[in-house]
Amino acid sequence: MSTTKIPQPRQAYRGPYSVEVPGQTPIEGETTIRRHPATVSELRSKPDPNVSTVYELVKVSCAKYGNAKCMGSRKLVRTHQETKKVKKMVDGEEREVDKVWTFFELSSYEYMTFTEYEQLTLHLGAGLRKLGLQKEDRVHIFAATSQNWLSLSHGAASQSMPIVTAYDTLGEEGLKHSMVATKAKAIFLDPHLLPTLTNVLKQATDITHVIWNSQNKVNKDHVDKLKTAYPHISILSYDELRKLGEDNPVEPVPPSPEDLCCIMYTSGSTGVPKGVPLRHKNVVAAVAGVSVVVQPFIGPGDGLLTYLPLAHILEFVFENSCIHWGATMGYGNPKTLSDTSVRNCNGDIREFQPAVLVGVPAVWETVKKGIITKVNASSPLLRKLFWGALALKERLMAAGLPGSGLLDAIVFKKVKEATGGKMKLCLNGGGPVSKDTQNFISMAICPMIIGYGLTETSAMGTLQNPDEWTSESIGAMPASVEAKLVDFADAGYFASNKPNPQGEIWLRGPTVMEGYYQNEKETAEAITEDGWFKTGDIGEWDKNGHLKIIDRKKNLVKTLNGEYIALEKLESIYRSADVVANICVYADTTKTKPIAIIVPGEPSLKKLAKSIGIDGESLEELVHNKKVQSAVLKELQAAGRAGGLSGIEIIEGVVVSDEEWTPQNGYVTAAQKLNRKGIVTHFKKEIAEAYGSSS
Repeated sequence: MSTTKIPQPRQAYRGPYSVEVPGQTPIEGETTIRRHPATVSELRSKPDPNVSTVYELVKVSCAKYGNAKCMGSRKLVRTHQETKKVKKMVDGEEREVDKVWTFFELSSYEYMTFTEYEQLTLHLGAGLRKLGLQKEDRVHIFAATSQNWLSLSHGAASQSMPIVTAYDTLGEEGLKHSMVATKAKAIFLDPHLLPTLTNVLKQATDITHVIWNSQNKVNKDHVDKLKTAYPHISILSYDELRKLGEDNPVEPVPPSPEDLCCIMYTSGSTGVPKGVPLRHKNVVAAVAGVSVVVQPFIGPGDGLLTYLPLAHILEFVFENSCIHWGATMGYGNPKTLSDTSVRNCNGDIREFQPAVLVGVPAVWETVKKGIITKVNASSPLLRKLFWGALALKERLMAAGLPGSGLLDAIVFKKVKEATGGKMKLCLNGGGPVSKDTQNFISMAICPMIIGYGLTETSAMGTLQNPDEWTSESIGAMPASVEAKLVDFADAGYFASNKPNPQGEIWLRGPTVMEGYYQNEKETAEAITEDGWFKTGDIGEWDKNGHLKIIDRKKNLVKTLNGEYIALEKLESIYRSADVVANICVYADTTKTKPIAIIVPGEPSLKKLAKSIGIDGESLEELVHNKKVQSAVLKELQAAGRAGGLSGIEIIEGVVVSDEEWTPQNGYVTAAQKLNRKGIVTHFKKEIAEAYGSSS
């Protein structure tokens, strides 16, 4: 049973929530440096006096929490396939084709204790040593998030072996680049990715061992082909590695704080992926920084559903923090989170019943639209009751008045049950979520806090304290990083701007990397001599010392009339339109206004089509209909005006995609960030038509 605080979506106390560091000399074109109030004299670099490395974090936590549940996973029982007929446009003709949907049947969660987890990591470390790996040899991880991923990273750390991470969707070129550059000796990967190695290993000649994740079934043919092509490489399963270590125990080789913990490759939405080397001291400082803000709310007895890519720094820091807090992790999969894609069992959220859920904007928009669809399908009386209760709860919270508990128990009970019934905190990361969505989820389910950070800063930037909840900013800094704003004159962002100072966000502290891996040019551009990392994001301090992100340098586009528009800001507003499942706003510099490329939500698109007298069986059929496209454009334009966008920010055309954007087809990265270049290239013809039809 959890003994931590239950947060409410309101500001429980007054600011300032960040403070100026005393004794500074003002610098022209910069704001003063600000820090978390608890660490104004010195930034926090350790979460505990005895924890200065990731290895010590696991050791100290497992000694402290012992037989409590550390983490759990589900097994795949079987897959179910269902075939449906859908209409699709093929060479300009409408045809009926078979489409196969796959559904998953999963077991309930099976858990291991903290004591068992530590033992497992030591066995894995000993197994790597038995294979012949030594201190400082690198272990590459190329797999989806799982307890085997995390335990292998901790097993490597117990023998001072850094890990190299790459998204499992990075593709052959990205994988090859990260393996060759880091001279990794072993690679851990999901079995379906084994064929990817056939070409990669021609260049990645340092690899001597391939370890496949035995949580999934292996195709023996894939193993045989790899063995034939590379007879000198040993191929074994994760379970075989663990057994090897169990049978051949060795003492740990503890790393030092200065030793390399990981080299994380970013998802490379522009150019060649960059390697970010993080030392043990960087990662534990990140855990320390986060803990000061959220540990009062998360602890033993709380469940955290973990499913985002572990190759993404936010998830890596978050899962290590969970172990430090003594919370229980439940591993899920983006495909099986909800009940819609499973059969004969609950989806991961309802099965695990988390207290805390971390998500990216697309996840929250899906949750919100799912709730609204159910509310709109109910009786007029229930609809009125829901929206009235939501508005009343917002007013009660803003005024600090009681009564919201009654609304939660009566009106929002069913909504809360859809997310397991125990949620008390959710965290948005990986991109801006709309204010409207943050408010909605915070009132109907539980407070949504915002996290902002980068791989280069070990995910540290800002983290909203639940007691400082607001939808007007992204909060203040965690306890291990300091921030300042620096003039970006091109777009009129100055530290001297009134009423609020504005500029590029610069971060510094024990979580910040020293430089990119073997890339002096990029390092010199990104990091100053006195250790400030230039984020490329444009921020604004509010009167309470909270930060607000208002732009991103690379997503600012100067249109034909010489004015800048911010693509991410526009996307967060247009995303609130019912018909939008995902969106990419594009602005041609030779035009005055932007257009949008969207992935529509199927039920909403059908409803919209029906309202203008068009019946369509499938998504493929409707997206190419000119009348439907026109109706979609009008709905988006209405959402833009309702969101307070100016005339030059209102889109003048829309492209409607007939397929979902996934990491597999390359339209989004593994962290669900848009691959703008890929999207614009693919829809080049449609974009030209959208601009053409509006002129």
